[in-house]
Amino acid sequence: MTKIHHYISMLIFTAAVMLGVQIPNFVDQYSKRLDAHAKEVNVSFDEYLKIAKKYGTGSIEALIKKHEGSPDLTFQAEAEPIRQNYMRKKRFDAELKALEAPFLSKAFHILVNSDREILLDTWVNYSANVPLNSLAAICGLAFGLAASLLLELFWSLFWKLFRRERRVTPSPVKVKRTEPFIRS
Repeated sequence: MTKIHHYISMLIFTAAVMLGVQIPNFVDQYSKRLDAHAKEVNVSFDEYLKIAKKYGTGSIEALIKKHEGSPDLTFQAEAEPIRQNYMRKKRFDAELKALEAPFLSKAFHILVNSDREILLDTWVNYSANVPLNSLAAICGLAFGLAASLLLELFWSLFWKLFRRERRVTPSPVKVKRTEPFIRS
């Protein structure tokens, strides 16, 4: 292994560890941002729910239909914001339920099925830090190890593909005779 390869390996391992340490932090910030949005939606939703209970069956769907069927255009126009708020509440509630899982499931969910609005908001406003806990250390080392293994795999494939095979020609073997040679 050359010195350059060694330094590149160390650099990639260190960068991967630092990236891996950020995963629990990102998951935490995503969860907190989602919780804040859900609480905000619940505040306005609770007011609509009180109205639905006071003047109807207590059903938001019935309140929306009542607004849509109203002869007053103001109430008709109000139906859509109520529906959007209701749909957003359902979306955030489902997302919060999905995040009640263990860490790996939670991280995979955020990677694959997260709420794109919250994910983008978290990404744009992300503040990196290095948390000192075992989960961050495990994620960091796992990322570092995976990156190092991938680098070594790439490096060995690269050298196998592009390295010329050295053909070693055998040198003539010199036989050393120990018995006397007789000429006839």
